[in-house]
Amino acid sequence: MTFDWIVQGGPVMYPLLACSLISVTITLERALFWARERRSRDHDRLDRLADLMAQGRIDEAQRLSEGSDDPVARVVRFALLHRHESLEAALRLGAGEEVRRMARYLKIHDTIVTLAPLLGILGTVLGIITSFDVMGAGVDNPVAVSGGIAEALITTAAGLVVAMLSLIPYNYFSARLERAVSEMESRLTGMEIMYRKGMSRHAT
Repeated sequence: MTFDWIVQGGPVMYPLLACSLISVTITLERALFWARERRSRDHDRLDRLADLMAQGRIDEAQRLSEGSDDPVARVVRFALLHRHESLEAALRLGAGEEVRRMARYLKIHDTIVTLAPLLGILGTVLGIITSFDVMGAGVDNPVAVSGGIAEALITTAAGLVVAMLSLIPYNYFSARLERAVSEMESRLTGMEIMYRKGMSRHAT
């Protein structure tokens, strides 16, 4: 039955099918990604890192950050490696790389949410054109006319379904990204404060 609908929906159904497959693939990949991210969080290590930096024990903090899968720990390690140039700039650079990793494929998901209804509308227009062509040719076959109408309705419905099913995971992953970025910014600001505190202690 599903294949019959694809055939009845006309050529626009194929890009809609491709959009749905891409959306499902991205959804599964991002779901696995965020599951791994949740498991990689290491709050105890981050607390120890902050304590070491506050004490000015930077070399120990750098060693502690090595090998961690926690994104904040990775940014801290990168920043400590480049602290002599600019710790603040290194924190921004490392955090930007982590954010890009977290936001991967979101733009594609967003594009599908916008594109799918437009493809549905295109299929609707093409189906209506087909119906008018049949009627204009003077064909007294209602089945021929209804074929164009069926194409119009099926592509409209398919476009809306693909968009709606893509919108839900897109909004979810966008919310996860915003929350993760906010948590990362808070942690990294605290790390920078601890670092400067440790440097001031050593300077005195």
